[in-house]
Amino acid sequence: MNNVNELNKWANSHTYFTLDLLRIALGVFLFVKGVKFITNIQYLVDLISPIDKIGGGMFLVHYITPAHMIGGIMIAFGLLTRWAIIAQLPILMGAIFVNFAGEMHSENLFLALGILAICIFFLVYGSGKHSADYYFKMHQ
Repeated sequence: MNNVNELNKWANSHTYFTLDLLRIALGVFLFVKGVKFITNIQYLVDLISPIDKIGGGMFLVHYITPAHMIGGIMIAFGLLTRWAIIAQLPILMGAIFVNFAGEMHSENLFLALGILAICIFFLVYGSGKHSADYYFKMHQ
C-alpha cells in the first residue's frame, strides 16, 4: 500500500493535461469497443473462436463486453483506474494471443499491443490529478 501512495504522490506532482486526455481517450475507446461487441455479438464470437476450443467461450463473451464498457467509463472518469485496468489486462493479453492462435490480423495485433502498453503505463502512473480518485481523496 505504501508503494501505491508513493506512486500517487509522484504522479500527482508530475501530472500533465495531455496524459489526462490520453486516459480519457483510452476509456472512451474501451467503452466504444464494448458497445461494438454488444451490438455485434457474432463479431466477438468469431474473434474468440480460436481459443473457444479450450472452453469458456460464453464466459468470455459475458466478461469482455461488460469489462470494456464499465472499465472504459471508470478509466475515462479516473475512478479506480488501476483496478479497471487490471480487469482489462487479461482481455488485452487474450487479444494478442488470439492473433497468434488463429488467423493473424496485423491491425488488431498492433491495436491490442498499443492499448496494452497504454494500460500498463496507467497501471503504474495511476489516474492523475484531474480524476475522480484525486477529487475524492482531497474531499474526504
